[in-house]
Amino acid sequence: MRTPAFLVHVFTACGAALALLALLAAVRGDWAQMFLWLGAALIVDAVDGPLARRYRVAEVLPRWSGETLDLVVDFTTYVFLPAYAVTASGLMPDWLAVPAGAAIAVTGALYFADRNMKTADNYFLGFPAVWNVIAFYLLLLKPQPFAAFSAVALFAVLTFVPVKFVHPFRVRRLRVLTAALLGAWGVLAVAAVAFGLAPPFWIVAGLCAIALYFLVIGLLPAERCG
Repeated sequence: MRTPAFLVHVFTACGAALALLALLAAVRGDWAQMFLWLGAALIVDAVDGPLARRYRVAEVLPRWSGETLDLVVDFTTYVFLPAYAVTASGLMPDWLAVPAGAAIAVTGALYFADRNMKTADNYFLGFPAVWNVIAFYLLLLKPQPFAAFSAVALFAVLTFVPVKFVHPFRVRRLRVLTAALLGAWGVLAVAAVAFGLAPPFWIVAGLCAIALYFLVIGLLPAERCG
């Protein structure tokens, strides 16, 4: 069992290689391709946990911390690459873009170090540092510079506010609906990337509607979510 367990760690670490490919695309200004590689990293992140439990990685290979490995890769793909994209994409002038990128990097690092990032019912407590999603919407919608900066500032502040954000698989309430909408979001996001982040209106509208659901669902009282 040691070889399959170690291969799970290798699989997780491949997320770092995908981050490198995303960075190379970002340096070229190919934001659509950057999100393609970050999407592949999301798939790795979604699959490696079940694999780790299947092969009892923590028990078989205690020398390597899968949790630490996952956090290292996730910080790169969820925080650092998006921070670079927001800073270098031209969404804002440098005097706004650099502070925005720095805010993403700093608040994202602090969130990943938070031992209480999840509630007892598996919600994220505070904005869960999914800056790759925020960067995706900013580059998709291309808002005015101050609006883009304000969005970054808002989510940076929400990192430290005890507001619930739904985990699409671990939160039991409305899990089927949430997972279905996440699947629909994935299809629409791939379509948006295929259109070079300039898709038809109906794709943009669908992505925004699903985003609104994920923003609101954690705010609903328990009795309305059953």
